[in-house]
Amino acid sequence: MAVAAPVLTYTSLLGDRRRFSRLQRLVSALVQHSEASLAQALASLAALKGAYRFFANRAVTPDAILQTARPDCLAKMAAAPRVLLIQDTTDLNFTAHPATTGLGPTGTRRQRTQGLFVHSCLAASTAGVPLGLAAQVLWCRDPAQAGSAQQRKQRDWGDKESHRWLTVEAASRAGLPAAVESVTVADAEADLFALFAAPRPPQAHLLIRVAQPQRCLVDGQALGKVAAQAPVWGHYTVSVQASAKRQARTAACTLRVTPVTLQPPRTQPPGRPWQAPVALMALWAEEEAASVPEGETPLQWLLLTTLPAASFVDAATCVGYYSQRWLIEQYHFLLKTGCQAERLQLRQGERVERAVATLCLVAVRLLWLTYLARAQPDAPCTVAFDTAEWQALCVARSGAATPPAQPPPLREAVRLVAQLGGFLGRRGDGEPGPLTLWRGLQRLADLTHMWRVLHAAAPVIESG
Repeated sequence: MAVAAPVLTYTSLLGDRRRFSRLQRLVSALVQHSEASLAQALASLAALKGAYRFFANRAVTPDAILQTARPDCLAKMAAAPRVLLIQDTTDLNFTAHPATTGLGPTGTRRQRTQGLFVHSCLAASTAGVPLGLAAQVLWCRDPAQAGSAQQRKQRDWGDKESHRWLTVEAASRAGLPAAVESVTVADAEADLFALFAAPRPPQAHLLIRVAQPQRCLVDGQALGKVAAQAPVWGHYTVSVQASAKRQARTAACTLRVTPVTLQPPRTQPPGRPWQAPVALMALWAEEEAASVPEGETPLQWLLLTTLPAASFVDAATCVGYYSQRWLIEQYHFLLKTGCQAERLQLRQGERVERAVATLCLVAVRLLWLTYLARAQPDAPCTVAFDTAEWQALCVARSGAATPPAQPPPLREAVRLVAQLGGFLGRRGDGEPGPLTLWRGLQRLADLTHMWRVLHAAAPVIESG
C-alpha cells in the first residue's frame, strides 16, 4: 500500500478493468510524488506512455475517474450521523501553455487568460476531517461567448453556470442513507434564491453566506438590516485561518439570530417556474472590536441556513460548521500548489481535464492524511502507512539499526514525515501543514524504496 493511497473501486464507467488498474497505478505514484511532473513521478518510460494513453482515451471521462473514489467516500459519509458537503469553485490557469487547445477564457477580457474551472464538493465530518470528493464538475467556457455576461439574464436557467450549485448539491447527496443528515456549506457565490427554493429531503440542509444583504424579505425590509438588529443570543470564539489578507487568530464574536422569509426575485430566469417565499434562519456573527488586531478587518458573517436553530448552542454550531469551509480552500490550494495541476503539459483540453480529475484524487487524499492526524492522533499509523514505510521512517529519524516492534501513533508518524519536509516541530509551531507534509512524503518514498531494496533478501518484520 502506498502512503495514503486512495481507496478506489472499479466502476463500469471506465469501460475496462485495465483502465482502472492504470488509474490505480497513476494515483499511487502521484501520491508518492505529488510535487513532481508526470515524467518524474512515474518509474519508467512505459509507465509514462501508459499515462499519456490513459489521458488521451476518449472513453474515459473526468466523472468516471472521480466515480472510482465515490464508494469509499459514500461509506465514510454513511458512517456519520451528520456530514458537511462543502462547495466551492476555482479556476486553473493554463495561459503559460498556449499550445494547449480546447480550453476557454477564465478571467476578464482584459486579462486574456485561458484554462478551465473546477467546482468541487468536499465531504467532511463535523469535526473537520475530509472524507472525500462527494461530487465535482469540470468545464471550459466557450471562447465564442466571451464578453456576453451582460446577456446572462436572458439565458435559460439550465444554461447558467450558477446552476452548478444545485446540480452538485443533488449529486453529492446521491446514495446517502436517509438516516444521515447533510449540510451543504458554501460562500457568498452560492447565495442564490433558486438554491434555497430547490426541493430537497428533510435531512438535507443548507448553510450559505449571504452576498446580497439588501435582499428583500416578505415584509419589505432588507435582510442585512433585520439580521444586524436581531437579538443577541450569546458570545463565542472561532478560529480564523491565516490567509494572504489576514493573520491567524481566535476571534471573539457576538451572535445574533432571527427567522426570516425571503421574497422571490421580481424577475425569473427562463426555464424556471415562479417561486414561493422561503423561510430560513439568519445568523449574524460579528467580531468584537477588542479581539481585532491592529490593521485587520473584523470578522463579519451573515449566514442563511435551513438548519433548526432553537438555542444559542444550535446557532453557534452552525457558525462552527461554516468555519470548516476553509477545508475546500486548502483542497484547491493543494491541487494547484502541491499537485502542480497548472503545470500539466498536455496538448488538448480534454486530456487536461482527465489529468486534473486524477490529480484531484491525489489532493483530497493528502488533505485527508493531514487532518486525520489532528482529529485522531492516537490511531495507529497503519491506517495511512504500510509496514515498510513506517519502519523506514522510524529508522531514518532515530538512527537505530532496527525499527521498533510496534508502529507509532498516527500523529507521531505524521510529524516525523513533516520533519523530513522541513517541519521544525517547536513548541509554538502547532501541527504541520500540508506543504511540509508533502515534501516529507517525497523523501519518505525514497527512503522506503531503499529500505525495501536493502531488505529484499529477508522479509520485512511485521508488527505483531
